[in-house]
Amino acid sequence: MISVSQNQSLLQHEARLCDDFHKSEVILVQVNPGEAFTIRREDGQFQCITGPAQVPMMSPNGSVPPIYVPPGYVSQVLFFLPVSADSHPQHGRPLFVHRDDRTSKTHERLQKKLKERQGGGGGGCGQVKDSPPSSPQKSCGSPPTTDIHNGVGGKVLETEQQGQLRHTVVSSDKQTAKGKNGESLELDKEAQAMQALLSTISKPEVSDIQARGAVVKWSGPTRPEGESSINVEDKPNPLSYEVSISISGNDGNYQSVHSGEELSATLQDLRPATDYHVRVRALCNCLQGSPSEAASFTTLSCEPDLPNPPRKTSGTKNTLVLQWKVKIKKGSVVLTWNCSYINTRKNKGVPLPPLPPELEVAGVTWLCLKWQRPSSSPKEDDINYVLEMEEDGLGYGFQPSYDGDELTFTVRSLHRSTKYKFRVAAYNSEGKSNPSPVVEFITHPDRPSSPCRPVIRGRVLPHSFKMVWEPPKDDGGAEVTKYVVELSEGLSGVSWGLAYSGSAMDHVCDGLKPGCTYQTRVYCISEGGQSPLSETLQVQTPAVPPGPCQPPRLAGKPKAREVQLRWAPPQVDGGSPVSSYSLEASEPQCEESREVYQGPDMDCSVGGLMPGRTYCFRLKAANKAGFGPLSERCEVTTGPGAPEQCRIPSTTCKSPTCVVVSWESPQCNGAPVTEFRLEWGAVEGSMQVCYSGPAFSHEMKGLLPATSYFCRVQAVNVAGVGPFSDAVHCQTPCSVPAGVSSIYILKEAELRGTRPAPMYSPSTCLGICWDPPCDHGSPITSYLIDLGERQPIVVGPVTKHVIQHLQPDTSYRIRIQALNSLGAGPFSHTFKMKTKPLPPPPPRLECTAFSHQTLRLKWGDGPTKSASSDALQYQLQMGDRNGRFISMYKGPCHIHKVQRLNESTSYTFRIQAFNEAGEGPFSSVYTFTTPRSPPAPVKAPKVERLDDNSCEVTWEALPPMKGDPVIYTLQSMMGNSEFKQAYKGSSTSFHIHNLQPNSDYRFRVCAIRQCQDAPELSGPYSPTVTLSPQRVDATPGGASAAALASRTGAESSRSRQSLTDEQCAFLLLMVFAVIAILIAFVIQYFVIK
Repeated sequence: MISVSQNQSLLQHEARLCDDFHKSEVILVQVNPGEAFTIRREDGQFQCITGPAQVPMMSPNGSVPPIYVPPGYVSQVLFFLPVSADSHPQHGRPLFVHRDDRTSKTHERLQKKLKERQGGGGGGCGQVKDSPPSSPQKSCGSPPTTDIHNGVGGKVLETEQQGQLRHTVVSSDKQTAKGKNGESLELDKEAQAMQALLSTISKPEVSDIQARGAVVKWSGPTRPEGESSINVEDKPNPLSYEVSISISGNDGNYQSVHSGEELSATLQDLRPATDYHVRVRALCNCLQGSPSEAASFTTLSCEPDLPNPPRKTSGTKNTLVLQWKVKIKKGSVVLTWNCSYINTRKNKGVPLPPLPPELEVAGVTWLCLKWQRPSSSPKEDDINYVLEMEEDGLGYGFQPSYDGDELTFTVRSLHRSTKYKFRVAAYNSEGKSNPSPVVEFITHPDRPSSPCRPVIRGRVLPHSFKMVWEPPKDDGGAEVTKYVVELSEGLSGVSWGLAYSGSAMDHVCDGLKPGCTYQTRVYCISEGGQSPLSETLQVQTPAVPPGPCQPPRLAGKPKAREVQLRWAPPQVDGGSPVSSYSLEASEPQCEESREVYQGPDMDCSVGGLMPGRTYCFRLKAANKAGFGPLSERCEVTTGPGAPEQCRIPSTTCKSPTCVVVSWESPQCNGAPVTEFRLEWGAVEGSMQVCYSGPAFSHEMKGLLPATSYFCRVQAVNVAGVGPFSDAVHCQTPCSVPAGVSSIYILKEAELRGTRPAPMYSPSTCLGICWDPPCDHGSPITSYLIDLGERQPIVVGPVTKHVIQHLQPDTSYRIRIQALNSLGAGPFSHTFKMKTKPLPPPPPRLECTAFSHQTLRLKWGDGPTKSASSDALQYQLQMGDRNGRFISMYKGPCHIHKVQRLNESTSYTFRIQAFNEAGEGPFSSVYTFTTPRSPPAPVKAPKVERLDDNSCEVTWEALPPMKGDPVIYTLQSMMGNSEFKQAYKGSSTSFHIHNLQPNSDYRFRVCAIRQCQDAPELSGPYSPTVTLSPQRVDATPGGASAAALASRTGAESSRSRQSLTDEQCAFLLLMVFAVIAILIAFVIQYFVIK
């Protein structure tokens, strides 16, 4: 076997076959650089040959060894027939041999013709000098593949250009274009036809073009017309396709990027904004056609790559010149470059080297070091320190262990008993100082680990044993100086004594007691301290087997098949407690015995004996040393036994409710059978005794039809009760169904859930359901419902039914009978059921009172309010804008007030009555309209006296109401007379003249809504305002003072009569705040606490 291996590259090899007509062939395998060729030799060893190399291989039996390549790789071997020096050359082209049926047949035909020519002799020799020199054959190479998936890479293309190889076929020295009989010409035409067919591939199509990839599709080659006469013996091999691209134009260098049998390929790793040309070539085995016409496409642009870090090219005291390398722009021009910097310079000096660090405390795995601040550094300077450490012997140099502003640090995770070198350096924002002188410190050794568990060497004697142990796996970094052995008697481990102390690792413990248990343990001591104790070793000194036991004795009265024996322990235990006893039994006539018991107990029950026989028993005891001798014999005779097990009883069914059981008498074991017991039950595990007596049969009555029963029989004599027989199964025959036990009335909710839902009315229908009775082995086919005087109703095998066309408020007597294939079962008990009365009709709906926001509706002749226990109730619904009705009231009352309505709006209503009989129909739709709303009340007017005989009255204006204008009416009253209209109009003020002096006047205002298609609506009058008379004084000044007092009194009277809106809002806010505080106090005190 020959195997070829390569990492992510195609192994291209050339094979040359030399046939010297002595059944030997030579193959030259060419291995490329960086590849490996593995071959298994005749001795079974594998040899690996790395390239570049040419490996000659010879096949002595004339066959070509198989060459195995990894999956996805191509292996092509070309065979040719050279002409040796002793034979005559042959004319014609070299023969292509492939691994298929067609090439195999061609190879066999050419070999046969070659032998015939070789046998001809002189004809071939005459043409040696006249034969023209052979021309080199065209290369047949497999399409190269790359280690990327349909992509283009710079290194890959260079590798393909430099390392691409071709399979070359070397022919003989001389060859002619046409043979003697013309056979080679026939093969040449066939190859040319195949090559012409491969050259008919069409131009590829490029789609889904991206910045770094595209998809290429093409069609397979088609056979040109006129070439169908070519003789093709076999079906051609599958075609493969090679896709090549070029970035230097249509006539530039094309590089292969894909090879396979599919008709499409995905190109990846392309350059953005680059012009590409792609073409496809078809291949079949070693023949390849001409490339197709090239298709061109341009990839898209994308964002530029990350630029390289800038570097300093030059600079001055205040400037820096930076330069960076520009990468590929990805098909677009770079618009701007963004460069930023950070100033980190501070005007401080570099600190001086500090003193070497000092050791404070040393441990096994840590060292605590401290150092001092440089003396020349100012206190306000922020100085940090770097502690560097080097482990002796490693050669890694100094590595930083700490970086900070502290003057002490504990270095942890160190090795024990190891030398370390330390130095410290100081740095600030200006720079770092030189390190301090190097100092060396050594960690302490650790205590050793516990020694290995001691083991016994040699045999344990009754008075001594030898123990050895291994040193600890971890000595803690210091040599072990002493081992200490401790010994304890017993398993408690309370008292330990010193048995050995020294540097040896073995010890002999002597002076021990036989048959005793000892525990021993070891620990070691070194410079690092005392190790933990090792695992405890338990040693048991050997003991002597115990002495003979006394013969066993009988305990109680012997039974027919079992005897109870007891015994005492031996007088000599051999130094070890007795752990087990062995009891052997044998018959008097038989010398062979068998063990019937082995265990630690001193009594046992021996079973499995035969009744009325004599048995011999012997006993021996055992401890850790083994069993002792057997005791003397003890003879025991068993008593009479109970009868044997009865045979299976037989059953005979006389009727569906009666079965006859019979049985036979078993072996009596020395005592006659006096009684038989029969157990009967429906479950095999829970049967009960139904008969006890001397008879051999019994008749079982009152059984259920189509039911499984089990029975078994037991025999009894004076010795005891025998075992039960095996249970026998009995099946009673089928019968008519049982009677229906109970009938129920279905609720309306259960009827709505049935599919399909029946037309159900509780006044004329009754929905009933019942529990299905036992079918007694035959399925129930139907039910018969008896209604008394009405015709019986027959339904299928269901448990629900709706009886229709009944009279309202009528009682019916109902009973049900089940039927199956064997007949009708009994009727059930009679159940009395009653239909409900008819639902009530809807009442007449009236509107008794109305306003612009409310409607008071009334229906029926009952009281205004009714108790909740009344059977008759009503449901009032109001229509919405979408024509749907919404429930407004549901209850027993006859009056309902609908609120929050709009003025001058029509509303639709309907009503329904319902009771226990059901819901009645809805009434016809009633329409009620709300009236227009009057204007709102006007606030109290303001009166201002102008002179002795006139005044001015003003009031607030109201906005128009839904487009209707608002006018005002002003009334005045002098003294105790009646109010008279003083003004009517749209103005909000009015001057009143001709007032009488020394008289009181009262004024009030109301708003009037002027409706367009309706009479005017007057609102309520405002509060009354009083105008007091003016006092008349002697002086002119007194008159002005009286006028002022009159004006002030009028204003004060108006302020006392009503509060403003702000005052009302503030008053309500204060009331709510007080209530909230009280509620919070109650919750805090009574609930939380």
